[in-house]
Amino acid sequence: MSLSLLTWRRAVHAIYADVRACADPVEGHRLWRERRDELFASHPDSPLSAQKRSAFTGLRYADYDPSLRWTLPLLPAEAVDLDVPTGTDGVVHFRRTGRVELPDGRGSLDVWWLQQYAGGLFVPLRDATAGRTTYGGGRYLLDTAKGADLGGDDDHVLIDLNFAYQPSCAYDPAWACPLAPPGNVIASPVDAGELYVAT
Repeated sequence: MSLSLLTWRRAVHAIYADVRACADPVEGHRLWRERRDELFASHPDSPLSAQKRSAFTGLRYADYDPSLRWTLPLLPAEAVDLDVPTGTDGVVHFRRTGRVELPDGRGSLDVWWLQQYAGGLFVPLRDATAGRTTYGGGRYLLDTAKGADLGGDDDHVLIDLNFAYQPSCAYDPAWACPLAPPGNVIASPVDAGELYVAT
């Protein structure tokens, strides 16, 4: 049995821990980009095939925009269950635990809690760039069970749209990923974070 998926997840946790420790969000974003590129290029559990990894020169990202970073209160929302079939984890069970209201009239995003062992927050995003410059099914902002955690406190969530990233299924159809449900779709474009390049 290989533990390569475990080492992938350890690496992701370590990246986000280092990002949270950065006093400068721009430097944290640079570190995040650099370390993700290293993982995609070299790790056996990269969503890129070995052939694609051999020609890989880096993921595409928008420049950091400090106006897209907020610490937002977790607002109440009716509890709704969401069951998502995936290729690797079986059916994943989420429950809506609240929502965040994005500033400047961008809309709101549901915040989901993973109902399985250890739990964790999950915040996907599908915006007006989906299918054009980002993956058609949407991107992820937070997936704390798998390490993608920017911080916050007991009542607030740190949302930074510059850290939006494509799910693994954007690069390899062998992966089945939870995609953005209706409460995580906004009409405005988010020209930030990881951008999609068909591989």
